[in-house]
Amino acid sequence: MTLTVNGETVELDPAVTVAGLVEARTDQRRVAVARNGEVVPRGEWATTVLAEGDEVEILAAQAGG
Repeated sequence: MTLTVNGETVELDPAVTVAGLVEARTDQRRVAVARNGEVVPRGEWATTVLAEGDEVEILAAQAGG
């Protein structure tokens, strides 16, 4: 299936979850994920299945000051 991750078009296996995508695309623990403009709570990552055409943003926490 085709979807957009951080502005990049990617091909993924069908039925991939948010958790699977995060695990495959980043090694950072402190990330937030938005799917089609809505934040996906971390507790729902394992059960949120991505669909064809979804737009996903994976955002890493940044220290500031």
